[in-house]
Amino acid sequence: MELVKNIFFNTDKITQNSTLKISYVGYLYQIGSEEVSLHYGFGENWENAQDVQMEKTELGFQCEIEIGEFDSLGLCFKNEKGEWDNCFGQNFYFPIEKVEVEEPETELSLVTTPENGMSLHKGLRKSYIWSKKIKLAIYKILHYVPKIISGNYKRKINEN
Repeated sequence: MELVKNIFFNTDKITQNSTLKISYVGYLYQIGSEEVSLHYGFGENWENAQDVQMEKTELGFQCEIEIGEFDSLGLCFKNEKGEWDNCFGQNFYFPIEKVEVEEPETELSLVTTPENGMSLHKGLRKSYIWSKKIKLAIYKILHYVPKIISGNYKRKINEN
């Protein structure tokens, strides 16, 4: 997900106590920097500030960081020449969402636990079955309709 131009995350939202993969293709990448490090911290006061060397890939510079129990994440980037990309001195800030405590299972839950202890995912199973049915229908249409239209489709005649 792209939350800010040229900064991508592997998730739609940043949550507490999780690992976050960051991809950066901003100014420092565009000018051809060979090395970029991520400087990050939590909250408005940049608590637990750290630097992480990012790996240069075809998709830009990438790294993973651990998200703690804070309410926001601040980022900025620095290359080997000491040049910064820090949103013109404002830094990049992102909200961190609290992790929801899982509720006990109810009758309407999509996950049930039968006597053998294995979980059955009803919603996932239904969507899987429907995707198989749709794929089969598309295959039949693509395979048989051209034969029927061209007249090359021959029915087997029961000879009794």
